Amino acid sequence: MNTIGITYRTTIFGTSHGPAVGCVIDGCPPGIRISRDKVQSQLDRRRPGYSDVSSPRKERDRVILLSGLIDSVTTGAPISAFVENKNAESEAYDVFRSIPRPGHADYTAISKYGEHHDHRGGGMFSGRMTIPLVISGSIAMQALESRGIHVAAHSLKIGRISAKSNPPVPNIERIARKNDVGCADPSLAKLMKNEILDAKRDQDSVGGIIECIATGLPVGAGEPFFDSVESLLSQLIFSIPAIKGVEFGAGFQVADMRGSENNDQFKIRNGKIVTETNNSGGILGGITNGMPLILRVAVKPTPSIAKTQKSVNLQKMKETDLQVTGRHDPCIVPRAVPVVESVVSIGILDLMITGGLF
Repeated sequence: MNTIGITYRTTIFGTSHGPAVGCVIDGCPPGIRISRDKVQSQLDRRRPGYSDVSSPRKERDRVILLSGLIDSVTTGAPISAFVENKNAESEAYDVFRSIPRPGHADYTAISKYGEHHDHRGGGMFSGRMTIPLVISGSIAMQALESRGIHVAAHSLKIGRISAKSNPPVPNIERIARKNDVGCADPSLAKLMKNEILDAKRDQDSVGGIIECIATGLPVGAGEPFFDSVESLLSQLIFSIPAIKGVEFGAGFQVADMRGSENNDQFKIRNGKIVTETNNSGGILGGITNGMPLILRVAVKPTPSIAKTQKSVNLQKMKETDLQVTGRHDPCIVPRAVPVVESVVSIGILDLMITGGLF
């Protein structure tokens, strides 16, 4: 339940308001130089409390690497790492033991685990559980970069504000990773931030779309059917709380196309076989074709909002009104951008190692 991967396997542990959250990584090849600072940089992009468009919960999220590296180089042994939880306010969540929040996992968790469910901060269902995914993903990303593969994500859409799809990866790395909303267009980043702040002033929240691009991939990663690139990446992507949809390449637009429009026709460029278009998103038959891998994910609006909502008192079995208090993000999209990068990196590295391409 808490382990994913075929060869590069990640096991996550912890809860939102427990002592710590972390991961154990099996199957990372030996001899890869890993920068702790780069892992920390990814965690810093995800952490709360350092922007007016995120939750005010302040956490340093300092990563502690326990095993699997000597002198910053992987040994082939399991890599274990964790981040301590320091700034939890669990009392605000006590009411949700009997009155579930709309849009959250409170009701299903209570139904499945009963009185043993850790309700504090959402427990194991919390977005804080993406920290171990970012740790593992940052290590995977560095391994991929050693082979010339780059994975970068950006905020394509927040609320009503949309940016241009498929910007150059260097622009994402240079611009999107430096602003509060993760947008590769500086002028639109300001509009996206205003969109979030407008929702925040209305005691509401807003969702959006994240686009992720991987370049430098070889031909041949992935398998047909159940271990296809789309299958494995989708499983990882849907492990991120708040993700409600995923599409690859042209995605749902293919429903409006004819075959002559959707087919990516082949040609030769600089001695390599490429395609004129990339509606397939770099994947054919579940296998990478050497073109950039492109995917987009839909992120729902944060369900914790200050507006009064309708719920049910489970103990009294009566309908009631609920006003959620505590510290919450008016938009989860910006903090989810590095998480999407991370899980895509985990999936790609796993496919490459398993397929003998790494």
